[in-house]
Amino acid sequence: MTGSTLYLRSRTVPGALAALLGTAAAAAWSASWLQSQQGFDHTARVPVVVLGPLLAASAVGTSLHTPSDELDRTATRPWPPRRLAHVVGLTTLAVLLLALAVPGHAEEFGGLAMVRNTLGSVGVTVAAVALIGARAAWLPTTVYVGSVYLAAPPAPGGAAAVWAWPMQPGPQVGAWVTAVAAFVVGTALYAIRGARPVRN
Repeated sequence: MTGSTLYLRSRTVPGALAALLGTAAAAAWSASWLQSQQGFDHTARVPVVVLGPLLAASAVGTSLHTPSDELDRTATRPWPPRRLAHVVGLTTLAVLLLALAVPGHAEEFGGLAMVRNTLGSVGVTVAAVALIGARAAWLPTTVYVGSVYLAAPPAPGGAAAVWAWPMQPGPQVGAWVTAVAAFVVGTALYAIRGARPVRN
């Protein structure tokens, strides 16, 4: 068994892949069903565009758990490139799958918003992996996204484009800047520090 195979299995990457596929399938069905309801249009997909990336980020974060951090510290190869590849690889897959789950209306709550929200949600989650550990890393993202979902103003733009980026239509520049910054900072933090060890 190769080192790469051992790494993937120890991080339960196959389970994360299955979770991402399931999330994308559920998002595609939910978006289609919501939009088909009488009196609804593509804006009905807002819950999918917000919750789909949240579930995908949780799957990515869970796969970053290190079952034997003592052994990892003795490895001869540097960890940052592997950590970076791990996050970027799963995030790329999540972005592609979820963007395809909501076709059309890219200018509103379609693929663009799904890509942005996936990047931002993963960024917040992987930062939490480095700061509080992988097992609870889903919690800060869930609390933040849930709070924004309930508190965001109905009109897009303005200051809400920054603090309520998950609830913004696709092309909002402020929302993109915030989400991409969260992804870059969170990924860099995890790549450098790794997952915070969690003692039983």
